[in-house]
This record gives sequence, structure tokens and C-alpha cells, in this order.
Amino acid sequence: MYAILSPIGGYIADRASRRHVIAASLFLWSGVTWWTGHVTSFEQLVLARAIMGISEAFYIPAALALITDFHLGPTRSRAVGMHQMGIYLGIILGGFSGYVADHEELGWRFAFDACGIFGVVYALPLFALLRNPLRPHSANPNPSPAAALRELLTNFGFILLVLYFTLPAIAGWVVKDWMPDILKEKFSLGQGEAGVSAVLYVQMASLLGVGLGGWLADRWMRRTARGRIFVSALGMNFFLPALFGVGNAGDLAAAVVFLMLFGLGWGFFDCNNMPILCQIVQPELRATGYGIMNLVSISCGGFADWGFGALRDHHVPLNVIFGVFAGIALLSILTVLSIKPREVQP
Repeated sequence: MYAILSPIGGYIADRASRRHVIAASLFLWSGVTWWTGHVTSFEQLVLARAIMGISEAFYIPAALALITDFHLGPTRSRAVGMHQMGIYLGIILGGFSGYVADHEELGWRFAFDACGIFGVVYALPLFALLRNPLRPHSANPNPSPAAALRELLTNFGFILLVLYFTLPAIAGWVVKDWMPDILKEKFSLGQGEAGVSAVLYVQMASLLGVGLGGWLADRWMRRTARGRIFVSALGMNFFLPALFGVGNAGDLAAAVVFLMLFGLGWGFFDCNNMPILCQIVQPELRATGYGIMNLVSISCGGFADWGFGALRDHHVPLNVIFGVFAGIALLSILTVLSIKPREVQP
């Protein structure tokens, strides 16, 4: 649901008020989070997760487009990076949810209750305090869905960026979704310890990566319009030893070190995708473009999650699987370096 509706959410954010889309998304997202803690059957849980995907699909394209509307040049990567820091802080806190789930007096339902109620309350001041900046002038400010899709899909730089956005996600989604289970099985950990080991350190490294990568990209842009592309490619270079190392780690400490290197590279990648998109796509199509990127990336990441599970069922060694992921990361470096940005906005 998240993947399929991301382009629709992005298109609506490009045509309507981005602050309204963001606040409404958070309100619905949080309401569904609360409801998830009250489901009584597997079918209800699946439905709650699907509706969660609907609300989430409208948030990220609108939020990143709103940030880039305010930050037109020398602070763009840092601004996006600071937003991503908030996401990583949330993921770090979520890494402790295994302990909450194991707690006899709390449990997983309490965690969904608490997060859902907080989000619903927070959506109200967010709606009141967010502002939409003036949109840059454009010759075609309100393209139809067909015209928007045609303009994006005939933009070769955008096609390359979609491919680049997707390739690392094949490994990224597997690392994020499967790593707690991998560490739990490989090193005989409890659910709480496995969750923290798989999430805390890699997300802390990602948090550092988006801050450092955003600052470095904005600095590099003073010398060349390809500065953000170079920093993102540098992050992909960190993927290569990280993925090989995770697949071959003989103890938990080594696995955590390689996961941190992976997280650092992911941060360099994550803070520059929307800024690179801004260099090749007009302002009125940026949320739509990011939605399409999400559609392809998350779909492929979802199939990668399924494929990884199937490979594990067939007892394919981890070092072989992550070696393939490292090869995919190498291909992504060549892809991003092929993107040629247009004239940068002042």
C-alpha cells in the first residue's frame, strides 16, 4: 500500500497544500497506530498495517518537498539530513520495543497505544504551525497526472535516479527488516538484545551519516554541481566492505561494526536523494517524482525481503547473499555517477 500510493500522495502534495497533507498523514498514521494495539485477529492486524501504509505514503514526499521549497541551495542537503535525523531517532527508540514487548506489565499493545495517542495529539499543533512557502514560478504549475508522468518518465536523469534509489534499497530493506532475526539466530540472542544490536548502532551511524553527509554535500556543491552526487556515491562505497563484513562476521561485535559502516553509508545516501532530484526535476513535480521513486524502491525492497526469506529457507549461506548485495551496491555507484544535473537554482 505504501509503495502503490506514494506517487498519488506525492502528486496531491504537488497540487495541494503540503502542510495539510503532512498534518493529515500524521493524524491518520497515529490513529491507525493506536488501533493496531487493539486488534483481536491476524486479519485485523494485516488490515491495520495496510492502512498504515496509506497514511505513510502521503508523508515522506510532501515533507521532503516542503523542506526543499524552503532551502533552495546551499543548505538543502543539511536540511534534509536534519529531517532524516528525526526519523533515525524514532527508529532508535523503536529498537527498544522488544524489551517493551517482553515486559509482563506492558507488552506490545501498550507501545502502540502510547505512540498512537502521542502522534494524534502532536498532529494538531503541527497543522497550526507548519507553513507553505511561495512556490517558484513555473511555466506549467498544474500539470495533469498524465502530463506529470510523461515529463518524469522522459527525463533520463530521473530514470537513472529511480534506479539508483532502488538498488541500495534491495540490501537496505533486508538489513533493516531481517537483521534482528539474523543476529538472534546466529549469536543466540534474546529478542530485546537482538533488536537493540540490529537497530541501535546502525541507526546511530545513519544519524551521524545524514548530518555529516549533508554538510559535506553542501560544501562540495560550492565547487561543482555534482557535489551531492559525489557524496552519495561515497556513501555507496561504504556499502561494499560493510555488506561483505556482515555476511562473514564471526561474532556479534564484528557484525555491529560492519552494520555501523553500513549505516554511515546509508546516511550519506539518504540525505542527498531529494536534493539530487531537485537538480533534475522542476519544483511542481518533486513530490510526485519522489513518490515514484518510493513506488519502485519499496516494491523491489519488499520482494527482496521475501526473496531473502526464501533463500534462508533453502539454507543459502549469508556470506553468499550479502556478497550479491555488495555487487548491487557497486552497480549503484556507476548509476549515480551517470546522472548529469541541470542548472542549479540560486
